[in-house]
Amino acid sequence: MTTYGIIGAGHIGSQLARALTGLGEHVVIANSRGPETLGGLIDELGPLARAVTAAEAAEAGDVVIVTVPLRAYRDIPAAPLVGKVVLDTNNYYWERDGHIAELDRGEETVSGLLQRHLPGAKVAKAFNHIMAADITTTGSPAGTPGRRALATASDFPEAVQLVTELYDRIGFDTVSAGPLAESWRVERDRPAYVVRQDADELRENLAKGFRVRPEDAA
Repeated sequence: MTTYGIIGAGHIGSQLARALTGLGEHVVIANSRGPETLGGLIDELGPLARAVTAAEAAEAGDVVIVTVPLRAYRDIPAAPLVGKVVLDTNNYYWERDGHIAELDRGEETVSGLLQRHLPGAKVAKAFNHIMAADITTTGSPAGTPGRRALATASDFPEAVQLVTELYDRIGFDTVSAGPLAESWRVERDRPAYVVRQDADELRENLAKGFRVRPEDAA
């Protein structure tokens, strides 16, 4: 049984906690306000979940999910994550995060920034291009015609494999976008972002992606 550390208890983090405990996995989850504020969520999730600090989630998680506003990615503790697979759900919303010139110019990716901050971790893009509620409501068994597909990207094959297996257990096919340098293909406002698509459609949308958003190039 795997323990998943979830850093960020917003819509995506909470929904992933529901999905993971539903699979029988242990979850330790943290937010920015302290474990005492997560009592209602923990009561809902049951005995497989407990509320902790971000540092404790990073330490206790065999796999750690980072699902915080991008502006806060530098607050993620690095030392406990060395050698671990870290799933990055983050997206760049300049209206919330402030402009990040490297992203606006297409010189970096959201997950690339996190990998740079966590040089000893194995970062994989995951769950960033699906609405939170859809995580537990739109999956289906393997082999279902038109099964929804989600993308991942990582510089580490073992991280891609982990995401692939987790997606399948929750009910989704997987398409790899390649290394983290290609993860911009599934970022906000690209054709593959937050649309329901099967694996073939996702591959087509990844291929149609544009590195610099039109409004940033103007």
